[in-house]
Amino acid sequence: MAIPQLEPHQRTQETRRRVLEIAGYMKRDDGEDAAARPPIRNGPPAAGQAVDRFLALLQDRLPMWLRILDDLSNLVGKGNVNDNLLPIARAGIEYYVDVHSAQLPAFTSPTVTVRFREAQREAGLSPMSEIQPLADYIAAEQKAGRVRADVAPVASARLLLAGCFRYAYEELFAGPHVGTSHEDVAEEIVRELRLTPQIRVVDQGITDHLS
Repeated sequence: MAIPQLEPHQRTQETRRRVLEIAGYMKRDDGEDAAARPPIRNGPPAAGQAVDRFLALLQDRLPMWLRILDDLSNLVGKGNVNDNLLPIARAGIEYYVDVHSAQLPAFTSPTVTVRFREAQREAGLSPMSEIQPLADYIAAEQKAGRVRADVAPVASARLLLAGCFRYAYEELFAGPHVGTSHEDVAEEIVRELRLTPQIRVVDQGITDHLS
């Protein structure tokens, strides 16, 4: 389920409210869950602390990330499609790098993972919250003739986000690619989607002959 089409500030607040709902849901009836156990002295943080950190980061980062995606609707028909998508890919990489760093320690328990899925459903947040605004932008540009007719908007949106997600995952474990910046990776991701129509170059000899 996507975030309702509200004014930008309202959309941001609505997303924060839903993340808070997720946090509240995950704290219900903790019982003997690992998330409720205290940390071990000099050991790693308890699962509950890791989950709290992840949810706090999500509350801070997710609203702004979704707002960046939603704001694409203001760029339909303006500028260059690839140039419009480049900041999205760059922001996506940075968002996933931040979220991965907190997410991995939080989801060490299958119980926590299942509860998070349930909480997402309860709060009406899902991966489509990220995919849909990007797909809507690509579809609108396609209707305007600025994206190839054979492009599948939802699939292309998934591919762009998947490229960002994959690079962030690699960077977390292997470190940044030497000599490669987030800007370079973002350019590669957007370019290789090949969304825009190819400009046909008329052979100069034929042009001269016809003129």
